[in-house]
Amino acid sequence: MTEAEFPEEMQLNLKRAEVLRYGENSHQGGALYLNPGDKRPGVASARKVQGKELSYNNLQDADAAFECVSEFDEPACVIVKHMNPCGVAVGESVHEAYLRALACDKVSAFGGIVALNSKLTAVLATELVQIFLEVIIAPDAEEDALVILSAKPNVRVLLTGAMPDAEAKRKTVRSIAGGFLVQDADSKVFDGEVATVTKRAPTSSELSDMMFAFTVVKHVKSNAIVYAKNGATVGIGAGQMSRIYSAKIAAMKAEEAGISLKGASMASDAFFPFPDCVEEAARMGATAIIQPGGSLKDKDSIDAADKAGIAMVTTHIRHFRH
Repeated sequence: MTEAEFPEEMQLNLKRAEVLRYGENSHQGGALYLNPGDKRPGVASARKVQGKELSYNNLQDADAAFECVSEFDEPACVIVKHMNPCGVAVGESVHEAYLRALACDKVSAFGGIVALNSKLTAVLATELVQIFLEVIIAPDAEEDALVILSAKPNVRVLLTGAMPDAEAKRKTVRSIAGGFLVQDADSKVFDGEVATVTKRAPTSSELSDMMFAFTVVKHVKSNAIVYAKNGATVGIGAGQMSRIYSAKIAAMKAEEAGISLKGASMASDAFFPFPDCVEEAARMGATAIIQPGGSLKDKDSIDAADKAGIAMVTTHIRHFRH
């Protein structure tokens, strides 16, 4: 990094869009400010076509969901709860993608945010009104879809007009006591080609699911583990202090959803310091693992994968998300 990329002085010129009912909790004040120079399509500048006032948490969750769904070119759906995806899938249509994403974790989807990367259709709208949702965000919607959604007048429906470029270079800013942290956005999923490190190379279908899972894990709070099969998440473990617990939680949620992890691919947002996550993946029947690599004990995990007949690839890029 060069100092030129991070100037000695930085000014933020923001315009207040609205004062919110409260912040993350009811005893906290909150407001939404817009950056007039930022033309990135998203929740802050979206057109609300129906629904209650957006809350602080709605705005954060909808932003997380929309940024995740923007990673995919094919029709995709992301369902987010408390800043974490609880289901992500691609499909032949957004309707199919939604049903596959919902199947990953129907319990957590209750009261969640649904993000789409293509036009919201009437067919999908008939599904969306069947459960309680806080926000639906998409680039556009069919008129018939909006009529159907009007039966749920409290649901916030946001239309952005376009999708953001997931790979666009930009800065992110976060406040800490006494200052701000500024960094380049995590705008790339992979950094060059992945490398097979096990005796067995992944099949084409395994590799496809590995790439999908690693794209999703970039948007899951660390420590993060994602299982995927046939272009859909089948188990997600997020935000644990120990990675093995994320792996166990992902498996537990899959079991509760009635989903088998046999033949699934596992993605980890950072390397394995121990082989325990590989052993857990093997126990659940997963057949492929994608992870950054770079641990001093990489060989232990590779040996565990070889012992289980699991194909493993490394990406040389991690995706911590705090």
